[in-house]
Amino acid sequence: MKDLKEKTRTSRCVFKGSFLDVRKDDVILPDGRTGTREWVNHPGAICCIPVLENGNIGLIQQYRYSVRKHMIELPAGKLDIGEEPKDCAKRELEEEIGYKANNLRLLTVMYPAVGFANERMYLFIAKELKKTKLNLDQDEFIQFVPKKLEDAIQMIWDGHINDAKTIIGLLWAEKILR
Repeated sequence: MKDLKEKTRTSRCVFKGSFLDVRKDDVILPDGRTGTREWVNHPGAICCIPVLENGNIGLIQQYRYSVRKHMIELPAGKLDIGEEPKDCAKRELEEEIGYKANNLRLLTVMYPAVGFANERMYLFIAKELKKTKLNLDQDEFIQFVPKKLEDAIQMIWDGHINDAKTIIGLLWAEKILR
């Protein structure tokens, strides 16, 4: 197979935000020509499938400004600089749904938007949950909406859950919990 790798000639930051930066790179394409790639540099993130004591899945609802919609999602969040994914998963579970996981297992690593971002997302399943205290970030407004797994899966097929990480996580949950 031909090598399809592109080689970076130059790279520059065109925007730097509080945790994302947007890059514009000039590259050498596999056939020797040159091209431009614009991409988002992301610190990485986690997504958790919280399995409550009664077997329900701990979903959340929040308004997502970028799509101007209320979304139903699995708890998730970005990695802090130097933070291990498992530690981030523990932190996000307590922050977003007020539970601590005594059993946290990595299921897979995925890249949610390879066409324009280098975000690497770690998907965990969280079991043996203990209720603690909700600790939302100052700018976070979240509603906890636990659902039976079969109801959550049906919400995917009905178009009520359309967040990619949540769809992937729930389909993983259906495979390993049934």
